[in-house]
Amino acid sequence: MRRLSLFVVVVFVGLLLAGCAPAPTASPAGSAEKATSGEITVYTALEDDQIAKYLPAFNQKYPNIKVNIVRDSTGIVTAKLLAEKANPQADVVWGLAATSLLIADKEGMLAPYAPEGLDKIRANFRDGRNPPHWVGIDTWFSAFCVNTKELAAKKLAMPTSWEDLLKPEYKGLIVMPNPNSSGTGYLSVSAILQLKGEAEGWKYLDKLHDNIALYTHSGSKPCKMAGAGETVIGISFDYRAVKQKADGQPIEAVFPKEGSGWETEANALVKKASIKPAARTFLDWAISTDAMKLYAASYPITAADTGMAIPAGYPADPIKQLIKNDLVKAAAERERILQEWMKRYDAKSEPK
Repeated sequence: MRRLSLFVVVVFVGLLLAGCAPAPTASPAGSAEKATSGEITVYTALEDDQIAKYLPAFNQKYPNIKVNIVRDSTGIVTAKLLAEKANPQADVVWGLAATSLLIADKEGMLAPYAPEGLDKIRANFRDGRNPPHWVGIDTWFSAFCVNTKELAAKKLAMPTSWEDLLKPEYKGLIVMPNPNSSGTGYLSVSAILQLKGEAEGWKYLDKLHDNIALYTHSGSKPCKMAGAGETVIGISFDYRAVKQKADGQPIEAVFPKEGSGWETEANALVKKASIKPAARTFLDWAISTDAMKLYAASYPITAADTGMAIPAGYPADPIKQLIKNDLVKAAAERERILQEWMKRYDAKSEPK
C-alpha cells in the first residue's frame, strides 16, 4: 500500500493554520546566502535512533558542516529554547512539535525562511506566511505499548481504548509521559480534553491517575519500560511502539479505538543577530526528497508525498486514526493545562 496522500488530512491539519494567511507561492530560497561549510547547533526532539539514521545523510552530503546536536524531550527543548530568548544558542530547530514552534514564534524567536523545495511541502504542514517561519516534516500520534508476556502472566485482557485504561485490573500497571516535559505526554492529555471536553476530560484523567504507576519525563520511556517488563502498559507514540515490536520485543502496538492525539514535527530558523549560512543549508536538506524518505521509514504521514509504503505495524488507514485536533488551541492553552496537570498529578512523576 502506498503512503497516504496528506491532502485528505486537510480537515485536521488545516486547523493548525487558523488565523494565519493562506500560503502563497514561496519566494525563491536561493536568494539567501547559504554555505557548504561551517558549524551549527541544532535543537531537536527527534528520537536518538532516528537521528542516528537521518544525520549521516546530511553529513555525507555536507562533510564540511559540523552539526552539534542538542537532543531532549519536547517540553525540555521548548523550555530551553524559551529560556534562551535573550541570547539564543541554537541556530536551527529540527523536528520539534509545531505547538512549541507556535509558542516560540509568538515570542518573536523564529526567523522567516523559505527552504529550497518548499513547493513540495503540503500547504497544511507549513506556516502560511511567505516566507514561512516554520515548516513541518511528519506527524506522530498516541499509541499504547503493551507487554504481551506480562499481560498473559497476569491473565489480563488486551486494552483497545482509552476507556479500557480505567479498568481496576490495570491499577499500578500503566506508565505515561509527564506532559510538562514530553510532547507525547501533552498530545495525549490534549487529546483526552478535546475528545471529552474539559470537565469530562479532567474527570477521566483523575481516574486514569489512579491506575498510573509513574509519569516519565520522556515520551519513549513508557514504551521502553514496557518492552523491558518494568511495566505492563506504556502510553507512548506510534514510532516507538511499532519499532520495538519489529525489533522482537514482547510488545503489542495498540492504537486506541477512540482515536489518537497527534502532533506535527517541524523545523525553523532561530532568529539571531547573525544567522549562519550553514543553518539555511541544513533547513534546505531537512525537507529534501532524501530527508523525507528517511522520515517516511519511521512515520506513515509525512509533509511531502514520497510514494513509499506505510511502515509495517501501522493501521491500514493512519489518517482515520487521528482525532480532530486544533493545534493552535493546544498551543494557546498549553501553559494553563500544564499547570492544572501539575497540581493534580505531579506527585507520581519520576525525579528529574
